[in-house]
Amino acid sequence: MTTPTAKPVDRALARFERRRADFVEDLKTLVRIPSVSFDGFPAAEVARSADAVARLLRERGLEHVEVLRLGDAHPYVYADWLHAPGHPTVLLYAHHDVQPPGRTEKWLSPPFEPIERDGRLYGRGTADDKGGIVVHTSSIASWLEEGLPLPVNVRLVIEGEEEVGSEHLLAFLQEYRPRLSADVMVLADSGNFDTGFPSLTTTLRGLVTVEVELRALEGSVHSGMWGGPIPDPVQGLCRLLASLTDDQGRIAVAGIYDRVRPLTPAERESARRLPANEADFRRQAGVLPGVHTWGGGENVFVQTWRLPSLAINAIQSSSRAQAGNTINDAAWARVGIRIVPDMEPEDVQRRLLEHLEARVPWGLRLTVHGHAPAKWWMTEPVGPAFDAATAALRQGYGKEPIMIGVGGTIPFAGPFGEALGGAPALLTGVEDPYTKAHGENESMHLGEFDRSIRSQIHFFAELAARWPGEGR
Repeated sequence: MTTPTAKPVDRALARFERRRADFVEDLKTLVRIPSVSFDGFPAAEVARSADAVARLLRERGLEHVEVLRLGDAHPYVYADWLHAPGHPTVLLYAHHDVQPPGRTEKWLSPPFEPIERDGRLYGRGTADDKGGIVVHTSSIASWLEEGLPLPVNVRLVIEGEEEVGSEHLLAFLQEYRPRLSADVMVLADSGNFDTGFPSLTTTLRGLVTVEVELRALEGSVHSGMWGGPIPDPVQGLCRLLASLTDDQGRIAVAGIYDRVRPLTPAERESARRLPANEADFRRQAGVLPGVHTWGGGENVFVQTWRLPSLAINAIQSSSRAQAGNTINDAAWARVGIRIVPDMEPEDVQRRLLEHLEARVPWGLRLTVHGHAPAKWWMTEPVGPAFDAATAALRQGYGKEPIMIGVGGTIPFAGPFGEALGGAPALLTGVEDPYTKAHGENESMHLGEFDRSIRSQIHFFAELAARWPGEGR
C-alpha cells in the first residue's frame, strides 16, 4: 500500500496493481465485439466497436472523446487530456478493427469469446490491437484515478481501418490535423522479441497486395462431359502463382530486389547478437519438423525484418464443402508482397502486374485488382523520447530493452510522422512470438499486458523529466 508521500509514479503503479483485474475486463469487453473491417463482414460491428472504445475512454478519464467519421471509412475515435502546460504532448495510437477469425474450427475457443488459459488471454484482437488500446487507457487511468495529473499531455487516436490498409488515412490527416499536434508518438501495435524481453521496433516492412482471377468459362461445367479440351483455370492459377518465387522462396519478379537497401555492418552485427537462433525462430513460428526454411542460409531475423517476401494469402475456386466433379469456371487468389527500405510500393505493384500479365497460360482471362499499398517505415532510435522509452521499459520489464525490426506493416506510422513534422515514433505492443496475430487462436500473454502498462506509466514520468524546453 502506498502513502500520500510516495512518489507519484509509485502511486500510479500501485493503483494499476489494484485495478489490474478491471483493466483485463476492459479488454475482454472490446474483444467480444467482432469488429472485422474487411469487405463482406458487418460494418455495423466496427461502428459498435468504435462506440465501445469511446465509452471506455470516457470512463478512464479522457476528455473531448469523439467518434470521427470520414466518408465511408470505418470510424476512428479521438480523445485527449491536455492539462500539463509546458510539458510534451504524446500522441497515443492503436486500432480497434481486427482481422477475420479465419477457420473457426481451428480455434480452441470461440474467437470473439475471450478466455484465459495458461497465463494467456485468447480471442481475436486480444493482442492486435485491442490490447494496445487498453494499455493506453489503463496507464492513463492509473495516474488519473489516483488523483494525480498526468506528467505529459496526451492525445489518443484509435483507428478503425488499419487491418485493411488505412486507405483513408491521408484524408483523415488532412481533415483532423489540428487535433493531432504532438511532440512524440507511441504506436501500440507491435511487440517484443520474446516473452518478457522488452523491445522497441525501429523498422517495418510495407505491403503491396493484389487480387488475381483467371477465368475460362461462363459457368462451371461437368468434368466428365467437358474435361480434356477445356483448360482448367485452377491449374492455370497454380502455374501462374508458382512463377512468382524460385525454389528458395526468393521473389522471381524481375527487378524486385534492385532497390533493397543493404544492411550496414553494424546492423548485421546487431542481428548476429540477438538472443535467439533459427531453432528458436522455428519453435516460435510453429514450423513442423522436417520443413525447410527458405533463404539459402540468410539469418532468419534479417529476412523477416529487412528483405522482401511474397505470400499467397488466400486461394479459392470451389471449397471442400462444395467440391464436385467439375471444371471450375474461375480461380482466385490474393497475393501479398512485403517490401523493405528503399523499395517503392508503386514500382513493386507495377512489376508484379507486368509479371502476371506476361505469364497467363492458355489464353485464360486475367483480372487483377490492386489494393492501396503501404510504404515501409524506418527510424533512428536517438533522442530524449527513445531515452525515456528505454528507461521506462527497463523499469517495467526489469531487463535491458533491445531495438528490433518487425516484418509486419503499420500503414499509420510513416504518414503520421510526416504530418507531425518528423516527431519521433515509438513502436511498442503486447505481442510476443506466440501471439499468432492474424491466425487462429490469437492470444496475449497476460504478463506482457502487465509489463506494458507499467512501462507506459513510467514512460509518462520519464519523458516529462527528460524533455528539453516546452512541448507543444
